[in-house]
Amino acid sequence: MFDTHCHLTFPQFRGRTSALLDAAADAGVRGAITISTTTRDCLDALALARSDPRLWCTAGIHPLHSDEPIEWANLRTVAEDPRCVAWGELGLDNHYDHPPRQTQRRVLEEQLARIEGWRREGLDLPIVVHCREAFDDLIPVLRETPFPRDRFVFHCFTAGTAEIRAVLDFGAHVSFTGVVTFANARDVSAAARLVPADRIMVETDAPFLSPEPVRSMRTNEPANVAHIHRFLARLRGESEGAFDAQVDRTVESFFGITLPPPAEASGTA
Repeated sequence: MFDTHCHLTFPQFRGRTSALLDAAADAGVRGAITISTTTRDCLDALALARSDPRLWCTAGIHPLHSDEPIEWANLRTVAEDPRCVAWGELGLDNHYDHPPRQTQRRVLEEQLARIEGWRREGLDLPIVVHCREAFDDLIPVLRETPFPRDRFVFHCFTAGTAEIRAVLDFGAHVSFTGVVTFANARDVSAAARLVPADRIMVETDAPFLSPEPVRSMRTNEPANVAHIHRFLARLRGESEGAFDAQVDRTVESFFGITLPPPAEASGTA
């Protein structure tokens, strides 16, 4: 198992990276990717990723931070490091009124244009997508880019079957959080059943969205991705071992990483 999306640079986790990854390893989780949200915290994410071989990072601007100062050079600096395995998270978020949608769209389009330029120079990384209540707005933007569609992953999918079909028709991967385990998230569960085995991933989005049966935890953490794995395997009628192995293969292929063997996953760097 692997946590493809968490935020270990957030204050809740300060100074706890090794302990969190040790606890994750004890739960059978072989590593994690700490996701960047600004051109400042991407540097912190890289520093964490360099500190432990079980951790990787990304470089990108979250749409809800698109009105903050941007240092584009920082994204490239981080992406050039082998511990950085993706761009993002980037996208659109229509759930909130701020930042304005036009600001989000402008930063998204510039970010994608810069990533395309860097890709032509050899920085060819997959892209982690944030899409909240914005499928009709975001997918057409992504269709206009030259990136292969299977190089996108829509993280934290919390919509229903119509939206999952749109994402799958587009050609992207999909990642599920603890939301899929909630009793009141039947639309999300229905969507999770439709994703092909080689296009599904699993994440915590820690410190947010603790899954059942630990939903009462105020701060989610990478170890809890094990609960989501088990739920999804049962939901999809698959054995846990087969599901976990397939997701691990997808993670390694999509992000271009080699996960540590399970027997070594509990070691501290």
